[in-house]
Amino acid sequence: MTAASGDAGEQGRRMRPCPICSKLSTQADYPFCSDRCAKIDLHRWMVEGYSIPAVETDDDETEDGETR
Repeated sequence: MTAASGDAGEQGRRMRPCPICSKLSTQADYPFCSDRCAKIDLHRWMVEGYSIPAVETDDDETEDGETR
């Protein structure tokens, strides 16, 4: 693999909207538009802002404790 072919993959990357503010992403901070948006996303992960709520279900148990 040559240096030119390795660079083509990064230069050929499509710019997508930043998942935080919707501005176009930059090569340096991809998939974000800036370091600020990357840090906002990291903070959301750290405080579990992206968690999926669990749905509690009651198990149907018989008198002897076995689950049906």
